[in-house]
Amino acid sequence: MINRIKNAFKSEELIFKLKTFASKKPPKKRLQAVAIGAVIVLIGGVYYVTQFGPVAEEPNPVPEIESTYVAPPEPIYSPLTGLEVSEANAARPVTAVMIENSIDARPQSGLEEAGVVFEAIAEGGITRFMALYQEAKPSNIGPIRSARPYYVEMAKGFDARYLHSGGSGEALALINTLKVKDLDHGKLGSSIADRVSYRFAPHNVYSNFDKIDSVGKDKGFTSSDFDAFARKYDEEPVYDAEVGGKAEKINFDISGANYNTKYTYRPKSNDYSRAMAGIAHKDQDSGKQITPEVIVALEMSYSINSNGIHSIYGTTGTGDAYIFQDGGVTKAKWKRSNRSSMLQLQTTAGESFELNPGQTWITFIQDLSRVTYSK
Repeated sequence: MINRIKNAFKSEELIFKLKTFASKKPPKKRLQAVAIGAVIVLIGGVYYVTQFGPVAEEPNPVPEIESTYVAPPEPIYSPLTGLEVSEANAARPVTAVMIENSIDARPQSGLEEAGVVFEAIAEGGITRFMALYQEAKPSNIGPIRSARPYYVEMAKGFDARYLHSGGSGEALALINTLKVKDLDHGKLGSSIADRVSYRFAPHNVYSNFDKIDSVGKDKGFTSSDFDAFARKYDEEPVYDAEVGGKAEKINFDISGANYNTKYTYRPKSNDYSRAMAGIAHKDQDSGKQITPEVIVALEMSYSINSNGIHSIYGTTGTGDAYIFQDGGVTKAKWKRSNRSSMLQLQTTAGESFELNPGQTWITFIQDLSRVTYSK
């Protein structure tokens, strides 16, 4: 077959036969025949060239082609906030700082930059905060006050350095029992915090991360190992229509008018402006209003210590929770197996609840009926 095709090309016999054949047909059929013949000639020519045509020699040596493409680095996220950070900041230790919330302590410094904030009643209805930091390093934090047992437990769960100014007897004993990374102003003095002149004692103890990191390094408190909250990174809203769906105005009846809080959803920034005692809760130094991305209400048993002063919270076991994010609310669960455990936030089915990246504000509440919300 191949020899016949080769001979046909050499003698032009095939072309002559096609012309003769085409001339004997009516015009339309003649045109079709010529077209078919041309296709046959083209295919035959291509076949001949590919099978018997000259083959270029490979270059010797064969050149090596090196790609200059560099894949972008994988993003790194803060274990505390879920925000994208540098590798160095992701490896920083978590620092928990006790911050006062009496009327004389307002406005506070550093709360606006915290990654996670816990809020609970310390005594007499007066709430107190424990602010946690990892990538953020405020230059001014305070006023710093004393430790409480339930806060010591939460700090231990984050494997955090724990900065406080003294504490209740039970809290100080628990720091030793749980081997918390202790930074006590009562023991360390001005190396860890200073008393400022623009406020009167005991509302005048302030610190900064130059001091915290220096003392922490000396003590070997240079990392934190904990199970971070699960985070979500898509823009799909997550909330549960069965418990109200949208929740854009949220009220916490914590202990009284001076300590009750209100949050208002801001759709454009997908966060919540925080108000306390009926006014915007702002940072003293920046003047910015506190705007967490996630708000969590943990229902915990509550009672008063036998001394008639300090609060007692049931912080182990499980309990109900509300989680507010994306302008909505979801019924959830919290879980802690022992006093050293990391707080777990779960769906009602027992799976890890995914929080939006950013500041998470967590409030201990005696009963979820004291948390109300509306569109």
